[in-house]
Amino acid sequence: MTAEDVASVLPERAAAERLALTLAGVSKVFGRGPAAVHALDKVSLTVAAGEFVCLVGASGCGKSTLLSLVAGLDQPTGGTIDVAGGARPGLMFQEPALFPWLTVAGNVGLPLRLRKVPRAERAVRVSALLRTVHLAEFGKRRPHQLSGGMRQRVAMARTLALDTPVLLMDEPFGALDAMTRDILHDEIERIWQERALTVLFVTHNVREAARLGDRIVLLSSRPGRVVADWRVEVPRPRRIDSPEIAAVAAEVTDRLREEVRRHGR
Repeated sequence: MTAEDVASVLPERAAAERLALTLAGVSKVFGRGPAAVHALDKVSLTVAAGEFVCLVGASGCGKSTLLSLVAGLDQPTGGTIDVAGGARPGLMFQEPALFPWLTVAGNVGLPLRLRKVPRAERAVRVSALLRTVHLAEFGKRRPHQLSGGMRQRVAMARTLALDTPVLLMDEPFGALDAMTRDILHDEIERIWQERALTVLFVTHNVREAARLGDRIVLLSSRPGRVVADWRVEVPRPRRIDSPEIAAVAAEVTDRLREEVRRHGR
């Protein structure tokens, strides 16, 4: 599907589906004059409620910038971003970014503490979140006592503590070994389904996108534009090493290579 096709179906999709995210003509320029950097150019994209959408593209194409705009951490230069119900999405970064002086429970409960949730209620909710990510026995540990995969689970639980229906994930598993990443794929898929979340997931790993996504959206090299959009028809549960996932990943990779060559990168 081309960028023109994507733009043309936005009104039709809005009428047919309950949308969680709507981006219309979103652009982002950093700086001014000759030194200005055009990160995104008129990106239009919709994500249905409960959908898992993966963003892929070459380095520097604006994927992380797009997540920051959706999260409300920055404002677009042009266009509009609408999050259904006005809810602020939760954002999970590439690194766990845990506070080393807090326990696991303290890190997970921090968003609740900042919202002044009473201590007793906070303890109950933190315990439930730790059970959700299979860390019920690690609440009193410090981040340095955990493996990389466990720290990412803590970060996931902390993001879920925001109790938002929209979850943004910026390459959260990129630094992990293949086996740990595969296990966390199962975990995020389980949590997404159990909580009926809407997920916008940035990754450089095309197979990861095919493993997780209902759809894969390809951004062009800078400035980022939507140039292709695939619906992944492989039934769940999926395996990242299955022939079906490999076939989807190969198609996306071929298109990504075309885009990289077209921009001389």
